[in-house]
Amino acid sequence: MESPKFTDHFFSTEDGPRISYRIYPATGGEETGAPILCMAGLTRNLSDFDELAPRLAMMGRQVITTSQRGRGKSDIETDPSRYNPMIYTGDMLALLDHLEIKKAIFIGTSLGGLMTMFAAFGAPERIKGAVINDIGPELDPKGIARIASYVGKTDPVTDWDQAAIRLKEINGAAFPKRDDMEFWLDLAKKTYRKTETGKLELDYDPAISAAATNVADFPDLWPFFDALKPIPTLVIRGQISDLLSTETLEKMQARNRKLKTAIVPDIGHAPFLTEEQSWPAIRDFIKQIV
Repeated sequence: MESPKFTDHFFSTEDGPRISYRIYPATGGEETGAPILCMAGLTRNLSDFDELAPRLAMMGRQVITTSQRGRGKSDIETDPSRYNPMIYTGDMLALLDHLEIKKAIFIGTSLGGLMTMFAAFGAPERIKGAVINDIGPELDPKGIARIASYVGKTDPVTDWDQAAIRLKEINGAAFPKRDDMEFWLDLAKKTYRKTETGKLELDYDPAISAAATNVADFPDLWPFFDALKPIPTLVIRGQISDLLSTETLEKMQARNRKLKTAIVPDIGHAPFLTEEQSWPAIRDFIKQIV
């Protein structure tokens, strides 16, 4: 019998909430290098890696995809102040301990990229390599304002088509060439969940919005980025991103001459990492890390 493509699990954090994660075993059963930990963006969950993870597994890597507290099937926080990137990072390091993984390649989209930088600062020995997707140590105010305008807004939608239309209204500027509703419907099914009553609701706790979008609480992030200097790092940027600016990426390259980059044309925040510009860059980068 063919082995399953993935298995779903839960991990109990030290302070209570269970974290949902998924394991994709290396295709064929033989691991050829370090495992890979994938972490999604602010309102996102492990389903964002449904297409990327199997590709990585085919490279002979065990892949772990995760949903942070309050997202997807992970538990909602009883104390919203713990919706904090530092705490999320601690959860991920504890998950690696639970899985008895000493070192992993970290792939982080947006919030997941910040978590990767925090992990590099506090536990660099755990990171074999890092892929940072459309985030940097300076956050463009335009992107922060856009995110703040929709995170936690719980206007109801009645069906999947309406959910797709809503997402296109919010994110259409980031994907100007995606007019096909199939794309937006797929995104809707990764963003909303159907309740027991049959209604659709956002697949995250609206309470994540307060702490996550208050940029005044963010520390100076450059020391966290600088912690990646000894670690092989690839940065993916959407060409029309409103969160990672061209100027910030140039500063990042100036501070880390070994930094590898890839630009995805006609996409804003954030690429899905399977585009024809991002996937080859990721594939070639991971091939060099054993």
